[in-house]
Amino acid sequence: MSGSPGPAMQGSAARAAYLAWLAKERRAADNTVEAYGRDLGDFLGFLTRHLGGEPDLAALAALRPADIRAFLGARAAAGLGNASRARQLASVRGFLRWLARFHGAPIAALTGLRGPRLKPPVPRALTPDQARQAVAGIGEVHHPVRSEAPTMQAARDVALFTLLYGCGLRLSEALGLNLRDTPAAGGAQALRVLGKGGKQRLVPVLPAVREAIAAYLPWRAGAEPGDPLFIGARGARLDPAVAQKSIRNWRRLAGLPEHATPHALRHSFATHLLGGGADLRAIQELLGHASLSTTQRYTAVDAASLLATWRRAHPRSE
Repeated sequence: MSGSPGPAMQGSAARAAYLAWLAKERRAADNTVEAYGRDLGDFLGFLTRHLGGEPDLAALAALRPADIRAFLGARAAAGLGNASRARQLASVRGFLRWLARFHGAPIAALTGLRGPRLKPPVPRALTPDQARQAVAGIGEVHHPVRSEAPTMQAARDVALFTLLYGCGLRLSEALGLNLRDTPAAGGAQALRVLGKGGKQRLVPVLPAVREAIAAYLPWRAGAEPGDPLFIGARGARLDPAVAQKSIRNWRRLAGLPEHATPHALRHSFATHLLGGGADLRAIQELLGHASLSTTQRYTAVDAASLLATWRRAHPRSE
């Protein structure tokens, strides 16, 4: 089989054979092969120092999880963060698994090995002005997505994205709504949302949300209560990809940042509530988070916003 190492092959030669296999057999991109090469160079260099000489295939097969952890510890001491060490571990895993596949010897070093814990990324919220622009501006009828019934699509998109920002819904939650759920019907003051895991929650509905949905509802006249609230050009439930494309096209026209996405409106809802003094547990309930720790990510966003304001305004910030 292509790239199979010989029994006496040294680690550096095995690395070269593995990278050639990635490029030729797996058709990996040049940047990917280069990154794997750097990571494995760091790994083999560490093992040479750790073991007192360049490892051959027998030495690699005899590695234990403690050896890999020692490598990760050395990289941490060199200043690499969790994300970089997780990437290097992925490179090492791929290399050792390839050796096991071609050499036929199980690699004990991978047994029960866990990588560095990665912190979830801090949500990227829009500013209040950007959020308002994304919600209201998307109704412009010259929007490039408007291929059929442009007036209906404009009203639908304004209603949908106002709902995401005004109520903090996930896109899937909003698109899962039926006409019977609409907050504009019967003067409903709260929206019953079916979230992750089939859990229901009640979300208060702002007047702006009620008005946007009421402006869209005439386009759904004659539909049954169990029919979808938001529909596409052909009358079926609106596809998430269509909604994402709609805001993607609009943000480019309007000069909004690239992170102006449907989910960013949910992030913005939470961040702006927190900045306005809302209780973290109340925000957790509104978002439908099972754990408060998930909601606490928004405190980092708000702290970052406060720090940015301080740096702009405080005379001693530099």
